[in-house]
Amino acid sequence: MSQEFDLVVLGGGTGGYVAAIRASQLGMKVAIVEKEKLGGTCLHRGCIPSKALLRSAEVYATLKESDKYGVLADSVGYDFRKVQSRKQGIVEQLHKGVQYLMKKGNIAVFEGVGRVMGPSIFSPQAGAVRVEKPNGDQEMIVPRFLLIATGSRPRTLPGLTIDGTDVVTSDEALQWEELPSSVTIVGGGVIGIEWASMLNDFGVEVTVVEYADRILPLEDEEISKEMARLLKKRKVNIVTGAKVLPDTLEKSDGRVSIQAETAGGVQTFAAEKLLVSVGRQANVENIGLEATEIKVERGVIAVNQHYQTAESHIYAIGDVIGGLQLAHVASHEGILAVEHMAGLNPEPLDYSKVPKCTYSRPEVANVGLTEAEARQQGYEVKVGKFSFKPLGKALVHGENDGFVKVVADAKTNDLLGVHMIGPHVTDMISEAGLARVLDAAPWEIGHAIHPHPTLSEALMEAALAVDGKAIHI
Repeated sequence: MSQEFDLVVLGGGTGGYVAAIRASQLGMKVAIVEKEKLGGTCLHRGCIPSKALLRSAEVYATLKESDKYGVLADSVGYDFRKVQSRKQGIVEQLHKGVQYLMKKGNIAVFEGVGRVMGPSIFSPQAGAVRVEKPNGDQEMIVPRFLLIATGSRPRTLPGLTIDGTDVVTSDEALQWEELPSSVTIVGGGVIGIEWASMLNDFGVEVTVVEYADRILPLEDEEISKEMARLLKKRKVNIVTGAKVLPDTLEKSDGRVSIQAETAGGVQTFAAEKLLVSVGRQANVENIGLEATEIKVERGVIAVNQHYQTAESHIYAIGDVIGGLQLAHVASHEGILAVEHMAGLNPEPLDYSKVPKCTYSRPEVANVGLTEAEARQQGYEVKVGKFSFKPLGKALVHGENDGFVKVVADAKTNDLLGVHMIGPHVTDMISEAGLARVLDAAPWEIGHAIHPHPTLSEALMEAALAVDGKAIHI
């Protein structure tokens, strides 16, 4: 026996379940196949749990400096088991929320491993899904459309075998019951820097080993330099231009060591734990793609601008197609894919208008082109910058490091990019994202009245600074 649906979503992560909800809103009969828990990596092993730990670390760091606020807090410490318990409570609450949304949308949820089938007695075209349930039973579901949203998993490097104890990825680190005394982090991208900031705030000795010539290599160069400066000020050891050598991993006396080739020669880095944070790889294996005409190129599923694969009734979104591997991107891709299935002809996503965030201390956020990218693309660039140092709300908040940088086209005055580092900038970047969507000019941001005192005044002043009109410089 088989069940028929308008849409089957393979993978119940953020992109998958959001797509399912939108399809339900459009009147489709929808099913999700999920082998673990609804919410996927973002909810259970990524965005949410890591931000919960970061918040606890931030509170601890603030309490250690409470006297500067006139607040006396003696014997400040933390109970990491309670930190983890709070994290898990947040995850479970949100998980229940997703389950409720599935019931509200009348979305069928199949628990098990889903495999895409080729043409068969169940369907003349590829796309039927065989669900292998935890109890060993199997069930066949036949959709009119199939959406693959199987996500990704942490990548590692040759010779750095993940053992889950001494050598870990963020997946295993999120389950630590107690913190190590020292950690070497291989990779200075977004995830690596978030962990470096968090662990440092908890009092862990941290070394970051990054292959590129700077940490956060996809950020505007000035942002990367400021983050490196501030982390070094907090005694985080940062080594860039370092290539980890294969087969140099050693474990002895409760420590893990690796060697890396640096500008100063081969260096050895040893710590209690090794955290590997070198990106993610798409989950394209063992889901039945070989039974279809779907193409996998450079490890990800190839799709067109509407997220259709080589089988036009099968779509794919999120980390499994590469690109920007972000939960909010996957969600938007899922919505657009479903609307395309429904014949609504949505506008393709302009990825240059996607905000991107790093939830370290200080936070980092950006949207659009960096200054270097803008120049490389032939734009005549003008830039406005404004520091948080003279900003009233930043001083009141007790964190006034960082700045906002606005990049504009000198010929047309179009806004090309906005880059921020400082307190709560991940909450501020949406205004810049809206400005990019509306093709706003910097002067329009600058002339929008920003309440005083707020951190958002930094964006207003940076936008005015593009034309030399900032007030508080």
